[in-house]
Amino acid sequence: MNRLISIAILLTLLGTTGCATPRGASGALANIRPSARPALNTDEAGLWMQMDRVEQSLRSSGHLVTDDAVRAYLRDVVCKLAPEHCADIRLYIVQTPHFNATMAPNGAMQVWTGLLLRADNEAQLAYVLGHELGHYLRRHSLQQWRDLRLKTNVASVLVVLTAAAGHGYAGTLAQLAALGSVLQFSRDNEREADEIGVELMVRAGYDPSEAPKIWEALEKERRAAKDSRPFIFFATHPPSDERISTLRELARKAHTPDRVWTTGRQRYLTAMLPLRAMLLRDELRLRDFARTQVLMERLLAAEPLSGQLHFFQGDLYRLRNEGDDLAQALASYEQALALGGAPPETYRAAGLLLMRQGQKERARDAFDHYLTEAAEAEDKPMIQSYLEQLR
Repeated sequence: MNRLISIAILLTLLGTTGCATPRGASGALANIRPSARPALNTDEAGLWMQMDRVEQSLRSSGHLVTDDAVRAYLRDVVCKLAPEHCADIRLYIVQTPHFNATMAPNGAMQVWTGLLLRADNEAQLAYVLGHELGHYLRRHSLQQWRDLRLKTNVASVLVVLTAAAGHGYAGTLAQLAALGSVLQFSRDNEREADEIGVELMVRAGYDPSEAPKIWEALEKERRAAKDSRPFIFFATHPPSDERISTLRELARKAHTPDRVWTTGRQRYLTAMLPLRAMLLRDELRLRDFARTQVLMERLLAAEPLSGQLHFFQGDLYRLRNEGDDLAQALASYEQALALGGAPPETYRAAGLLLMRQGQKERARDAFDHYLTEAAEAEDKPMIQSYLEQLR
């Protein structure tokens, strides 16, 4: 995992953190042209070559989602947003439960699975990807690179970048948050990327009013987490009420009533459903229960009849195990089974809690159902031993 974090740090720092506008350094640059690569004798070429190395490491990291259908779906969204640059963008879905997306200057785009779990629909995803495309199109990373070379702290930043590129930098997510303070985002670049993101989503027909909603949801999670680890995205994209207000205003100006807008909700759910159990399991492994509870409440509000979601809500209660959480966990498992669509392990989880409560008959029934639903389960011998005890 450290290797993945190292790669992610460099891609983030040279991708999305290339957002700080130089003051008196390079100034605004022309948009990147489709199919263009920088001349070999330029500093931009050196930046690209460094990113090419890191991209190769990312490919072999073992942490990429390889589901062809999901990759094709995300690529389709990217190409809707920036069709003229579609051939230049290489998309990587990184399996990590943190919310993030980055766009490196050489055309490597990362989408982290924590983002895929938290977007409510395709329009929200399109805004985030459009924002990152805005940084790429305006070549903000090159601006930042040139600005860093003029600063006194550039040497320490270069040590981090070089180490992350392949010399074993054992970074942590918290360290990335700290590095975000070195590479602060300028309001001008962030505003420009937001404007481009909304413009791209509008051009593709997505409802612009969805853009501020994903920020509002992230802010709610951040407040609930209090002193928990911050989102990686917030290390480089400082959350603010001003930003949400700006996005609302951009959406208001762009939203014309005579046009048919789409959120792509059903299309998004259909594309993400094969991954969702994996994404929720990854999320629970963080043990960041306050943040995850806010997320689960939002997911369940949108899909109150999802047996799958009620199962994972039950698992959150079980893992947190505070107050009456175990009773609530059992209630959630039972609701999941009543609704249908819950994974087989719902029976096992319910059986274990019932056995703990001394409800032997109900526990036996739950375990029997589990072994019927998951006949090849690896823990089959253990469940059979529980059944023997209960008899």
